[in-house]
Amino acid sequence: MQTLSFITLLYVWDFVSAQIRYSIPEELENGAFVGHIANDIGLDVRELSRRRFRIMSAAKRRYFEVNLKDGILFVNDKIDREQLCGRSLTCLQNLEIVIENPLKLYRAEIEIQDINDNYPSFSQDELRLEILESTPPGTRFPLQSAHDPDVGTNSVHTYILNPNNHFTLDVRNSSDGTKSVYLLLEKVLDREKQAVHHLFLSALDGAIPKRSGRAQIIITVLDVNDNVPVFDQSVYWVKVIENVVDNTLVIDLNATDLDEGTNADIIYSFSSNTPDRIRELFSVEPYTGELIVKGMLDYEKANVYEINVEARDRGPTSVPVYCKVIVEIVDMNDVKPEMTLMSLSSPVNENATIGTMVALISVTDPESGVNGNTSCHIANNLPFQLKSSFKNTYMLVTNGLLDRETVSQYTINVSCSDAGSPRLFANKVILVEVSDINDNAPCFTKASYTAYVTENNTPGASICSMTAFDSDLGQNSHITYSIRESQIQGLSVMSFVSINSENGQIFSQRSFDYEQFKNFQIHVQVRDAGIPPLSSNAVVNVVILDQNDNSPVIVSSLTNNGSPVMMPRSAHPGYLVTKVTAVDADSGQNARLMYQLIQASDRSLFTVARNSGEIRTIRLFEDRDSATQVLVILVKDNGHPSLSTTVTATLSLMDRTAEMISGMSNMPQNIEHSSNLAMYMIITLGTVSFILLLIIIVLVTTMCHNSNDHGDECSLITCCFRREIANNILKKSDANIRMASSVQPTANFVKVCGTGSLSETYCYNVRPTTEPENRNCVFLTPSSSATRRSYTKNADMHFSECSQHVKQSANVASEVSKINVSAPIICPSTRNDRLMVLKCGKLL
Repeated sequence: MQTLSFITLLYVWDFVSAQIRYSIPEELENGAFVGHIANDIGLDVRELSRRRFRIMSAAKRRYFEVNLKDGILFVNDKIDREQLCGRSLTCLQNLEIVIENPLKLYRAEIEIQDINDNYPSFSQDELRLEILESTPPGTRFPLQSAHDPDVGTNSVHTYILNPNNHFTLDVRNSSDGTKSVYLLLEKVLDREKQAVHHLFLSALDGAIPKRSGRAQIIITVLDVNDNVPVFDQSVYWVKVIENVVDNTLVIDLNATDLDEGTNADIIYSFSSNTPDRIRELFSVEPYTGELIVKGMLDYEKANVYEINVEARDRGPTSVPVYCKVIVEIVDMNDVKPEMTLMSLSSPVNENATIGTMVALISVTDPESGVNGNTSCHIANNLPFQLKSSFKNTYMLVTNGLLDRETVSQYTINVSCSDAGSPRLFANKVILVEVSDINDNAPCFTKASYTAYVTENNTPGASICSMTAFDSDLGQNSHITYSIRESQIQGLSVMSFVSINSENGQIFSQRSFDYEQFKNFQIHVQVRDAGIPPLSSNAVVNVVILDQNDNSPVIVSSLTNNGSPVMMPRSAHPGYLVTKVTAVDADSGQNARLMYQLIQASDRSLFTVARNSGEIRTIRLFEDRDSATQVLVILVKDNGHPSLSTTVTATLSLMDRTAEMISGMSNMPQNIEHSSNLAMYMIITLGTVSFILLLIIIVLVTTMCHNSNDHGDECSLITCCFRREIANNILKKSDANIRMASSVQPTANFVKVCGTGSLSETYCYNVRPTTEPENRNCVFLTPSSSATRRSYTKNADMHFSECSQHVKQSANVASEVSKINVSAPIICPSTRNDRLMVLKCGKLL
């Protein structure tokens, strides 16, 4: 029994051996390192797969996985702590780790630490409060708290209220750990000074750096009836003539109250001790404060009245205020003149002549004597005047030119007075309208317009809007737009644009191409519908804006008839190999080209100038560099989007010998090269000739030394060769240019010509001699026709001297230095049948 208990305890110890704890921040990316779990549980990484290492979690999502190759526990899915654990201060994820053979169980606890990844926020961006202006200081008003899903110091930590004169914040900690925010009134409010207060409440968390959220607090101050009405004067003086008609306004009283609503609604009335006589003659409007006459006033009965008027608002606990109105009755001529408009001609044409009668006015006054005499007048600044026709009859006539566009209607106030004391006045207002004529041409708002249209536009699209106005009225102001006929590149302007005759909108009729034409002009006419019609013109400059619709085009050939560009292998860094030239049919930035080397056989050898397209070398060429270099150059413009094209340049490197031959072959074709280049080519050609001469001399000297037994035939200037090797000697003498001899039988000559690049220089005619004793001798002369005769003659002349030199070789040695060589001669020896090459000439 004891043995069984011990085995069970040992099994449990192996089954649950340890617990591991890790701590990581939230929001880690997938694959983030958590811990080396294999090392932490003391397990060899190589046993993980064999022992079926695995983890289990109660979470619905697998947030963690283990790499069985290295035993590292990593994040398998991004963790949002707020979503996983909510507001809990501690967020743990428990993992069960199982291995087999033998079976063991481990526990791993992973703490998810909060990061400050959320901002404090308010449920509403605006908080509205209504506070009575009578609210005492110290009153608190609760505000909504901010919410931050983070926990601890990352959650809401402090609140801040913007500085103001009336409110502060009162923040208190609640039992659940949150903070309650109250708005505390510090100073009494006065709605009359400021009716609305705008505050900003900010919530900040405790992290570093801090994150914050903000809400606006709008406080509306509610009115209380703390102000009484106020008259602008305490005593008013007013004069009223006697016998005024009923409802005559005496004075318009006005009291103001700084409150609002019903607290500012004022009611006017007579004071309670106002006499009944005054109530019979006067009345006061309760809502407007107008003091009105409602009875007949008579100066002889009373010439002064004192009236007390009360003003009271409609708010609770209203307090009345009073003012005094002193009304003086004026004894005057109490019958005013009366005016009658007998006729009126309105409207009046604006082109009416001066003196045209507009109205006829009659004035009457029932009084007699001086009080019955009347006089009338109008303002002097009007184009009208009053003329008296008969007694108390006046004509209103024009006194100046009328312009309806300046003034379309005149309000003429005719004032008439009698001659009484005081005078009585009568006024009559006459409205005179001015009728329109078509005297104004329509005008454009601008003399010229500029319309910018991007090329490749859609036909029918609006490109410009013109506005014209006509100061006339009616039909005279009805305007229509049209385009005047003109030619654009031989085509009618109507095929390019059209216009809406009603509103002046111009439309394109086709798609424009900037590369065909960049701008054109159209002439637009506006005409009114008057009789006769009037018109005006304006110019529209249509400017076509370029689009990047053309790719760069290569205009320079990088190869000559398909062959690669040749360049010397000895070129120094910075050597100009060739230049890529391209053009772009666009303009501006769309035509600004840039060159770029995008592919090369060896990018370390060449560079392309970004702006000029020049291809230059970067470094010296080496023997290991390929003789053929292929470059791919991209040419693109600066438009949006950018267009591009590519060109391939094949470059061939020449060795030094090829460089010299190429230089000599090209020298006659490029006569405009610099003097330095010409000098280099001459030096090169001289060097090649010198080397060739040295080779000939060495060969001849070698052959002469091999024939010492025949010294009589080969003196200083005479060498003997076998006839069968003569052609080989000639070939060796021009080995670099591959001279080959060809014999053409003629009557008297055998022509030996070279086939190399310098064949003209080494081309000779071989002519046998006619003398019997030297019939086997031949002469080598230049093959050109111009020099053949002279050299042949010289050869005949000197042949005898050559024979003597052969026989008297001992004597020739002293004369060799004086011989001027004129033509080579080949002679066979009489004894050994050898071919002798002699250079003979006359003595200097």
